Amino acid sequence: MAETDLQVLSANLRRLRAARGFSQVEAAEAAGLSRAAYRNLETGKSEPRERTLQRLADALGASMTDLLAPAPVLNGVRFRSHKRLKLREHILAEAGRLLSDYAQLEALLDDRRAFALQAEHSPADDEDKWPAQVAKRCRARLGLDESEPVRDICGLLQSCGVKVIALNVASDGFFGLSAADPPFGPAVVVNTWERISVERWIFSAAHELGHLLLHATAFRRSAVEEDAKEESQANEFASHFLLPPKSFAKEWMETEGMPLVDRVLKVKRIFRVSYAIVLYRLQQESGKKTLWQWFAADYKRQRGHSLTHHHEPDALDWDAFSVGAPEPTRAGEPDNLLSSDFVEDRRQRLVRKAIEEGIISLSRGAEILGLPLEQMRELSSLWVDVWRKAPTESRSS
Repeated sequence: MAETDLQVLSANLRRLRAARGFSQVEAAEAAGLSRAAYRNLETGKSEPRERTLQRLADALGASMTDLLAPAPVLNGVRFRSHKRLKLREHILAEAGRLLSDYAQLEALLDDRRAFALQAEHSPADDEDKWPAQVAKRCRARLGLDESEPVRDICGLLQSCGVKVIALNVASDGFFGLSAADPPFGPAVVVNTWERISVERWIFSAAHELGHLLLHATAFRRSAVEEDAKEESQANEFASHFLLPPKSFAKEWMETEGMPLVDRVLKVKRIFRVSYAIVLYRLQQESGKKTLWQWFAADYKRQRGHSLTHHHEPDALDWDAFSVGAPEPTRAGEPDNLLSSDFVEDRRQRLVRKAIEEGIISLSRGAEILGLPLEQMRELSSLWVDVWRKAPTESRSS
């Protein structure tokens, strides 16, 4: 078996094991292997016999094809990192599978959504204001007025034809990626790892939307290193998309009698963004680079502890925010939002419809949603259409 085949097997074993809800020990026991033998297969360090492959397939409720087929390739993808990311190929493989399944569901149900937004090209003049202008036009096309917070970014993106995928990756080096080419794109994939704040999930979705609109010609799988200028522009787009200028200024001025920390946290809650985005925009408007230090001192005085976390760089160091990146960890996010504030539900609706119409099986639905089969059965038992039943119940009462 070639090295590339071993890599494919390795990625598929991890995906299928996760879908079954197995630990490595449980997968090894189910396949009649030692833990070490299974681990070597999942890490691509050893080559399995055909009999072992069949035992693995049976244990994971999969076919031999499921184990050996390579993931769909995302070519028109933008996935760059400021540091070398060992999980890059694995993330691309998982994103490819999820988006391929999503596109297949849309095709089976004849329920595709056209991209309702339009990519734009950078003007020769006034380039600095361009991302904010695109954000304003984008909000208008989506029916958001100048005072309206973005309350459901997943629903908003899905309504205009952008697929949204939540992918849980235990890494603070990956926040999100975007895909441009059909049938996979336009799409946004966000890392919803529990140690990354929900505010950061929301910002990442807006940031990737910015890339789709601002940098349509820069979607190349081979491009790995971040382009500082393009990242800065996507951050600028996201901050204006989530914090419309007039409304932001109005809400900020209405809190002028409060201490700095209380003002920032109140505005943050109104617009459902990170405190760091609020500070970033305030620094832009005022030109006061000491704002971060003021906030840090005020916060420590009020709460008795610093916002920094030993696993993360100093969130209030201006150099760390040179392109406007918000605070990445949940541990460092005061008054954080809940995971229910970020739900990409269209894919779940498509799965339900396909299962109820007999187009896909329950086990296929479990695989698409990344759920163990038992959990999928439980979920399907809870599919009650209250909206349709409520009128009937009220008439009979």
